[in-house]
Amino acid sequence: METSRKKRKVLVDGPISPQFVADSIAKHQSQTGIGAHAIFLGQIRADQKEDGLVSGIEYTAYEEMANEAFYSIREAAFGKFELTCLHIYHSLGLVPVGEISLFVFVSSTHRRAAFEASEFIVEEIKANVPIFAKELVGAGGGFHWKENK
Repeated sequence: METSRKKRKVLVDGPISPQFVADSIAKHQSQTGIGAHAIFLGQIRADQKEDGLVSGIEYTAYEEMANEAFYSIREAAFGKFELTCLHIYHSLGLVPVGEISLFVFVSSTHRRAAFEASEFIVEEIKANVPIFAKELVGAGGGFHWKENK
């Protein structure tokens, strides 16, 4: 097995479109050794806060550090699970409620590895990637810094 993989662009401007997700799936149809895909989509929800509803999240990051963290997570997932393919995309900038901000796409010959790797990757992202989320609240321009729980 390959020990080091090419670093891929993970951070994207704005929301991740449903068409991008669909295109990603379609591109893998020619890879006939794949038996399972696990897809995680992180969607912005309209949480109720004391001062109003969340209308979106504005993401910022230390991009170089974030890219290194994503690369480390990707390498760890390939080392821990029998995967054929793995893609991670995370938004920067404003993502309105209802839109996608995180897309994790894991492929394997069998479903168990895809499921387990997907959960591992999402938890590692939440715990270790320096991305900051400012929840925009109410009509008056208020905000809260989002904490991962």
